[in-house]
Amino acid sequence: MNESYPRTLMEFEDRFHTEDACQAYLVQLRWPDGFRCPRCGHGQSWSLKRKLWQCSACKTMSSATAGTIFHGSHIPLCLWFRAIWWITNQKSGVSALGLQRMLGLGSYRTAWACLHKLRRAMVRPGRDQLSGEVEVDETIVGGVEIGGGRRHLGATKALVIVAAEIKERGMGRIRIRQIPDASEDSLVGFVKQVVTQGTVVITDGWSAYPGLARIGYIHEPRVVRTSTESASTLLPRVHRVAALLKRWLLGIHQGRVSRKHLGYYLDEFTFRFNRRTSKHRGKLFYRLLQQAVAVDPVPYSELVRSKNIHKERVSAVT
Repeated sequence: MNESYPRTLMEFEDRFHTEDACQAYLVQLRWPDGFRCPRCGHGQSWSLKRKLWQCSACKTMSSATAGTIFHGSHIPLCLWFRAIWWITNQKSGVSALGLQRMLGLGSYRTAWACLHKLRRAMVRPGRDQLSGEVEVDETIVGGVEIGGGRRHLGATKALVIVAAEIKERGMGRIRIRQIPDASEDSLVGFVKQVVTQGTVVITDGWSAYPGLARIGYIHEPRVVRTSTESASTLLPRVHRVAALLKRWLLGIHQGRVSRKHLGYYLDEFTFRFNRRTSKHRGKLFYRLLQQAVAVDPVPYSELVRSKNIHKERVSAVT
């Protein structure tokens, strides 16, 4: 399927004003080369009523929404599409209350669940690792409590690690994750998952990072040696990302993000940041829908579970 997406609100409204139009678009996104049975992979099927396909090999019945984040949803696809269009066209992000008002939903819970399901689609399965030269450092979301150091966690704080590609004087893609502590297992484990081996990894002088050299990375520690130097000067990109992240959490969500859901807010921030230079916001709409049909469904009961951990995440702060 060619990257076909609306460029303007008028194009969007004209193209996706019916359930059939939304359904047809999902079919193209999910099966760009023709139907494939999600159970056995067979390519032959019969078209049934109620927008269902039956595999001619294993007889499994499928729909464009089955096995995606739209599975079992009582929200019409037209509303889902409007939500995705609005979310991807707000550069700074949206809140559940704002989404509820925009869509005219009767329930805040419905808007909250819709947003959290979409956040789970903001990480593309099998996404590429960072490469070239990459800065890595940690930050505490919520600030440092009295009596603790930069890596000290209090009862309401969370430790977050940031990796940012160096692109000449600017910045490329980023990866962010919530981690339980600043141990070698957590820090090196994160780098191993998101950065290609052989990459130059630039960190501060924390004792956990030298382990990178043992597993195939070129480690370049930068240590603050004088009173005139600062960590933000030595690692400017990750500190810039950390500052923008904290400002975003405070501005959009008033800083009220529970630690059990923080990882998914980090995914949203990463999704937005990595597409900050996109010329058409409609392409973000296309990308998010494309990823929404590629991730597994998430029932509401799982959304609110205290130990709902992202598969790619090292761990969560409890």
